[in-house]
Amino acid sequence: MNVMLNTLRLTPYALRFTLLMLFMAPLPLRAQILDSNAQPAILREVGIDQKLNAQLPLELLLRDESGQTVPLQQYFGAKPVILAFVYYECPMLCTQVLNGLLESLKTLSFDAGKQFNIITVSFDPGETSALAAAKKEIYLKQYGRTGAEQGWHFLTGDSSSIRQLAQAAGFRYKYDPVTDQFAHASGIMVITPEGKIARYFFGIEYPGRDLRLALVEASQNKIGSVVDQVLLYCFHYDPSIGKYGLVIMNVLRLAGIATVMALATFMIVMFRRDRKK
Repeated sequence: MNVMLNTLRLTPYALRFTLLMLFMAPLPLRAQILDSNAQPAILREVGIDQKLNAQLPLELLLRDESGQTVPLQQYFGAKPVILAFVYYECPMLCTQVLNGLLESLKTLSFDAGKQFNIITVSFDPGETSALAAAKKEIYLKQYGRTGAEQGWHFLTGDSSSIRQLAQAAGFRYKYDPVTDQFAHASGIMVITPEGKIARYFFGIEYPGRDLRLALVEASQNKIGSVVDQVLLYCFHYDPSIGKYGLVIMNVLRLAGIATVMALATFMIVMFRRDRKK
């Protein structure tokens, strides 16, 4: 009991001592103590900044899986493009991005190389075309669609070209010499055939319905069906979350139109029946 009373009696003094030490500590150390959950400095330099409708520099030269120098323009012009920034020797996150993209692609009736293209760009200038070719072989085998080798490209490039492309797309990454790895965000982008950024999808999972609608929208309705057009009317892209949300007013309008058409059809049928009688 006496021990407990002594502990309670000393607590205010211990608290004052702690506050005094904190006040006397250097400012950077004080800030670190006060905010033990502060974000590491390197992570403040990475992320994805949305630049909707921004034009990608299609004149940039990159290297394809065979080591040939190719202009980025080569992959644009006729079809929408899914763009993913990764690096092929990433120990974890980039694989999750590619796996998430692969799972979404499998749910689509569209085929890479037919209705759209995919460009995977390594932001590590030290990676080789051999690494890109090996990664392409793995994912094409898992994708398993005929003709995909003509539509899914794994590219590398020098630091200048990669940096320009990443900056244009709003993709920020940072090399950490301590771990010999890159700090980066995760996500993919849908680009129009003209090379303008249409949609962003964040994280490592990309809903198949949203990805399909983004491709239809980016293609200016050149792919997809009448159902896709109705869905685009009902769903609105929310850039703050990178997903399509249901627009209630549009749904109500469609429901109203459907109701009017049903009533009109019913009245026409009844009039014809009356005439026959």
